[in-house]
Amino acid sequence: MSKKHRHEEHEEHVDESWLIPYADLLTLLLALFIVLYSMNSVDVKKFEEMSNAFNIAFTGGTGLLTDPAAVTTGDQRDKQEPSPNDSTQKPAAGDDEKDDAQKRREELMKQEQEDLEKLKKQIDDYIKKNGLTSDLETKLNQSQLMITISDEALFASGSAEVKEDSRELAISIGTMLQQYPDYEIIVSGHTDNKPINTYLFRSNWDLSTSRAVRFMDILLENQQLSPTRFTASGYGENRPLASNDTEEGRAKNRRVEVSIIRNYVDLEKAQELKIKPKE
Repeated sequence: MSKKHRHEEHEEHVDESWLIPYADLLTLLLALFIVLYSMNSVDVKKFEEMSNAFNIAFTGGTGLLTDPAAVTTGDQRDKQEPSPNDSTQKPAAGDDEKDDAQKRREELMKQEQEDLEKLKKQIDDYIKKNGLTSDLETKLNQSQLMITISDEALFASGSAEVKEDSRELAISIGTMLQQYPDYEIIVSGHTDNKPINTYLFRSNWDLSTSRAVRFMDILLENQQLSPTRFTASGYGENRPLASNDTEEGRAKNRRVEVSIIRNYVDLEKAQELKIKPKE
């Protein structure tokens, strides 16, 4: 008898196709963890890492674990990013603009100072030439150029009408001001503390305000001066320069002030003097 060979049945191979979606699932989970990690501290570099992770996961790449270049490590990032203390780091464009604006402002402040010093010298020369040193004075400070005029040089006692022989003074000041048309001008009237109550003026407020307005009217006879830059105000006896207890002090307090206001104020000095800069 011939021997019958018994063929042993081979075991079937286990289907391993499930490993492919399983590997993809692991890759997606890894990408998710990277996203969650990035959300803890948001910055540009971590967003790039997140973008790279999604790109690898969804475009059929070789996977994050086999492509170490997909994620930038902290050491690599330190090498790529310049240190904030790096002396070779270029200043931001905004810093350059601020520097330019500051330089421009300093130039304008310098030019304004020169203009006001020139105007002060013109007025001082006029005062000296016309023998008005006892009636007028000028003062230039961090906020303004102020011209102080004694009331005796302009008005009769208890009157707000500028004396005819004093009109030339107001006209001359207006002529000098027209050379500098870009400044705000404040004309203010002041009195002593002696009460006044007439059919024209009920109080020193009325008198001081009327005197400021009448003097400003003559200044504005100069057609080259813009009324929009002028303000008239009266303070009565409330801003004295000297004591009202003496005749000399009262005479000093009766005055008209013409203030040429600076357009550019040194902020540091303004804080020391409590000057409010113009808007």
